Amino acid sequence: MPLICDQKMEVPPLFILFKSDICAIERPERFCYPFHYQPHLLARVAAEELQQYLLHQWDFDHPFWQKGGAEEGVYGKMFGVLITEDAQGRLGYLQAFSGKIAGVLHHRGFVPPVFDMLDEAGFFRTEERKLTALNSQIESLENDETYLSIAAETEALKGLFGRELEAEKLRCKAAKSFRDEIRNKQHNTEATAETKAALEAILTAQSQRDHYRIKDLKKTWKLRLSKAEEQWQKARARSEVLREYRRQASAALQQRLFDEYFFLNSRGEKKSIAEVFGGSNGSQPPSGAGECAAPKLLQYAYTQGLKPITMAEFWWGESPAGEVRHHGHYYPACKSKCEPILNFMLQGVEMDTNPVLRVTAANTRLQVRYEDDDVLVVHKPASLLSVSGKTSAPSLVDMVRSAYPLATGPLIVHRLDWSTSGLMILAKNEKAYHHLQNQFLHKQIKKTYLALLAGIYTGPSEGEINLPLRPDIENRPRQLVCYNAGKASLTCYSLLGIEGCTTRILFYPQTGRTHQLRVHASHPAGLHIPIAGDDLYGQSAERLYLQALEISFILPGSGEIITVRDEADF
Repeated sequence: MPLICDQKMEVPPLFILFKSDICAIERPERFCYPFHYQPHLLARVAAEELQQYLLHQWDFDHPFWQKGGAEEGVYGKMFGVLITEDAQGRLGYLQAFSGKIAGVLHHRGFVPPVFDMLDEAGFFRTEERKLTALNSQIESLENDETYLSIAAETEALKGLFGRELEAEKLRCKAAKSFRDEIRNKQHNTEATAETKAALEAILTAQSQRDHYRIKDLKKTWKLRLSKAEEQWQKARARSEVLREYRRQASAALQQRLFDEYFFLNSRGEKKSIAEVFGGSNGSQPPSGAGECAAPKLLQYAYTQGLKPITMAEFWWGESPAGEVRHHGHYYPACKSKCEPILNFMLQGVEMDTNPVLRVTAANTRLQVRYEDDDVLVVHKPASLLSVSGKTSAPSLVDMVRSAYPLATGPLIVHRLDWSTSGLMILAKNEKAYHHLQNQFLHKQIKKTYLALLAGIYTGPSEGEINLPLRPDIENRPRQLVCYNAGKASLTCYSLLGIEGCTTRILFYPQTGRTHQLRVHASHPAGLHIPIAGDDLYGQSAERLYLQALEISFILPGSGEIITVRDEADF
């Protein structure tokens, strides 16, 4: 259906009509699946118009390119565009940014936040100021000279009691050793029984006196400390009342925020942020939830009666430290913060199918590359799960179980990402499973991956990449380079050649971290060129151009070392 391009009628607030000629572009049939998509041409045109504005704007000053800048060390920002249709059938777009720009939430031409926590007249900032005043009162009370003096005296008395008690215990211990020595000597003498009994009575009486000395010391100090504690409790009573009041006020503010921070969907339904993230089961929304571009765009569209058509999000500026974000690249919506929100907000919108569920007939044919009584080596196609996940999508292990119903082993020894193709080893029995697991544990299994980099690599023809990795807790399954908490990750590589605007390369992973090859290729401290089709660390395409091409391992049955090579599929 051709697009309606009439721009003469009045437009809704913040609804931007295209400057470019889009009349020849067909609109998409369905809204894009936000967690894995290639931007529609309309979204690309809108994004390019926004990027032109960002290149030349003087409306705000944000350190997109300045290291050590504001925004907690994050230099670049994620921006989003939402193509919408207004009541007159015209297509235009809305634009948004994630979080804050130049320290504020509002900028001319961009949609507002879903909930403005920085609104000085709003309840959140009002209650926050009350909490700040409470903190000041508590701090003032607890820094009062009398309060500090009583606290210091109480702690000093506790310390003195501890030292006196320890000294008395040591004295009693020494006295006991002395008595034991006397008993041993007396035992070996020819003294009469009466003499020995008299001496033992004396020693026993000394032992009892020491026992009561410790009891009396504890009793005396208990009385002394209780008086000090009573003074201390009186001094801190006001502070404790204020602390409890602050705790209750903080909990009430959080609950009110959860109740009034709500999202809409296309059906006009409303859910609070607490309900979206689990409601009664106790799940708490992650920090920053609802502040990304996508929820902002959809919320504003629904409030203005605009129909969502498609969207795209892109990164603008330098990548945060440890993270892989390329300037100008499109990225899917984040999982931990946005998935629960968008799953609700897009209810009622006809949307593309999750690609994990789009399994072709070719992908469901089991392709065996090696087989014996103990193991299978099979080719996993790209866009097929290694094991069953949360969805009903078929997986490689389902296919193997169907083809080998008598196999007794756990089958899965290792995995490949959904988007990676290539060789996987499976165990037919438990003995083979443990044998192969032990090989992986001791790094006896060698793997070679074929990849196509989305650019021309001009560095050394071979080398190694050593960048420690850890999960991005706020945006799983993405990984971060982290020198403090990351696990050692080593990849060797050798170039095969340049093909047009791409580079064909072999990777030899020495460790097996999640997304290791993808991050090592993309990160500035690695090759700084993402693997073609990498939607998480580069740019999406029809597939991820990464294949487990070759694998060498020890056969559990014979002990022979075998190398299995796959057919290159790109």
